Amino acid sequence: MNLSQELKDRNQGMCELCNTNEATQGYTVSPRSGEKDEDLVAICAVCGENLEKDNEGFYWRCVEGSIWSPEPAVQALSYRILNKYKEEAWAGSLLSGIDMNETIVQWAMSAFEKQELHKDAFGNVLSNGDNVVLTQALNVKGTNFTASKGTVVKRIRLVPDNTDQIEGKINDQTIVILTKFVKKG
Repeated sequence: MNLSQELKDRNQGMCELCNTNEATQGYTVSPRSGEKDEDLVAICAVCGENLEKDNEGFYWRCVEGSIWSPEPAVQALSYRILNKYKEEAWAGSLLSGIDMNETIVQWAMSAFEKQELHKDAFGNVLSNGDNVVLTQALNVKGTNFTASKGTVVKRIRLVPDNTDQIEGKINDQTIVILTKFVKKG
């Protein structure tokens, strides 16, 4: 990504990671979009190449300085790099000595998070709008009926914060169903 003048000026035209070479590109710190300069880090070509490689951590000793940057994006990327090499003594030592804002740590660590998926009883991935079949009879709490085995639940909705639950309509009532009791239809 090209460097805006504001991003270039933020560190006097130098790479915000190594602080040695001229910054040539803006690096978006995921999961941010990179639409704003505060989501970007001005980096040099060498740091850009090393970010793409899975190399030894020795090159990244330069983040021992960049981790203290006043810019949250630089802190997040530096923390992310340090975490990648935390098994190396220098990185582990530095990580243990940092008291960083929790939102920046969460931003940095978001790169290592794997999104959990809703899966049915047989391991099939479920999506919003799928149809499922109940694999056993279920007593529906708060109602006076039992949903029988084989009942088709159309156009389910995934419960965002719980991969073990979906929502669907049975007998015109929206209920929460555990994914371990359904099969994708």
